[in-house]
Amino acid sequence: MVDRTAPDAHPDASRDVRPDTRPDAAATAEPKQRWRLVVGREPDAPALAQREVAEAWEAALVAAGLPVARSAGARARLRISFGAPLATSMPAEGELIDVVLTERWPLWRVREALEACVPAGWWLVDAHDVWLAGPPLAGRVAGADYRVTVSAAQVATADVHARLSSACAALLAAHRLPRERTKGNASVRYDLRPLLLAVAVRPPSSSGIDPIVVVARTRSHPELGSGRPEEVVAALSEATGIPLTVESVVRERLVLIEDLD
Repeated sequence: MVDRTAPDAHPDASRDVRPDTRPDAAATAEPKQRWRLVVGREPDAPALAQREVAEAWEAALVAAGLPVARSAGARARLRISFGAPLATSMPAEGELIDVVLTERWPLWRVREALEACVPAGWWLVDAHDVWLAGPPLAGRVAGADYRVTVSAAQVATADVHARLSSACAALLAAHRLPRERTKGNASVRYDLRPLLLAVAVRPPSSSGIDPIVVVARTRSHPELGSGRPEEVVAALSEATGIPLTVESVVRERLVLIEDLD
C-alpha cells in the first residue's frame, strides 16, 4: 500500500476535539470561502466510528493551519460538515467534506497544508472552491457508487458473468424487490427497488481470470433509508441462484442531487 502521507505527520486520531470556548477571532470573523474536499480512505486505515473520524479531520485541519470558521455561540464549533457516514473500515475513494474558511486561500495552499496533516489512512484526492452560500452538503447527498468484489465457489467465471448480467437487468426492470434487513433485534421488511439506481457487472478481460466485480449506485432517502451494496449482492445471488460471497466493498464516490440531473 502506498503511503500518501509524510512520516509522523498524522494528528492523533484519538484526540478529543471539543468545542473551543476561548475567545477567538475565527468565532466572529466573517466566512469568506468554502472548500469541498474530496478524500479517500485506505483499506488498512484505523477503524474509527463516525464521531472519531470527524474528530480526526478537525484535528488535521487545525494542525494544517487552515483559518477554519467557527459557529456562533458560547460553545463554538469548527464549521466542517461531512457528506455521509461511512461504514467502519470501508475503503473509500471520493468522500466529501465541506470546510468554511475566514480567509480566501488558493488551491495550491490548501493542498500543500493538508497533504502533510491528513489523518492516518486517508489521503486528499481533490478540492473544489464551492459557493459559500450554497445549501448544506449533507442535504445534497442523493446516493453513492460502490464497487463490490464477489466470489462464486465452484461456478465458472464466464458463467457467473453471464448470469449476473441478466440478473442486473432483471433487478432494474422489477417494480419491487422485497427484502429484509436486521434492525436491532428484529427483522424489517422493505423494498430495495427505490433504493437501487443502477447495477452492473464488469465484463471479464480476455484472460478470464479477473475478479468478479459488481458496481452499484444506491440511493440515500430521508424516509426510506439508504441502499446497501451487500443487499444488492444478496438480491443478485437470489436472482441467479449462485451463492455469492462479498470479498470487498469500496465506496467510490458520493452522488449529489445535481449529479442526477
